[in-house]
Amino acid sequence: MADFKVVVSDPETGATYQRDVDGQDANRFLGRDLGEEVDGSAVGLSDYSLELTGGSDKAGRPLRSDVSGPNLKQVLLTGGTGYKPKRDGERKRVTVRGREISEEVVQINAKISAYGDESVEDLFSEGDEDDDDE
Repeated sequence: MADFKVVVSDPETGATYQRDVDGQDANRFLGRDLGEEVDGSAVGLSDYSLELTGGSDKAGRPLRSDVSGPNLKQVLLTGGTGYKPKRDGERKRVTVRGREISEEVVQINAKISAYGDESVEDLFSEGDEDDDDE
């Protein structure tokens, strides 16, 4: 069964929120590619729409939008997601994961692309009330 940490960013305020998603809500993300739109109700944002922007797998390897499928692949990179060169012209072969979300993915990054009626902060604070008792 899939289990994800979904990090949702709000481009209007710059705030980020993290949710643990499992079960049927996590299955909504399986098989989706980076750049696709997903219903926000899976993370508690009803009437919102989320755009998948990135993520990482169990070993911390990033998902790259230019690599197809859910599998690992070694690619020669000159920069971008997964590699930051130290000098001009430097290249490196790096193992990355494809753009499709699978059960190997641990963290999914998303941003809000369409807003609903309620504020994001109110919707996320409703689900966190159980954690305030500690």
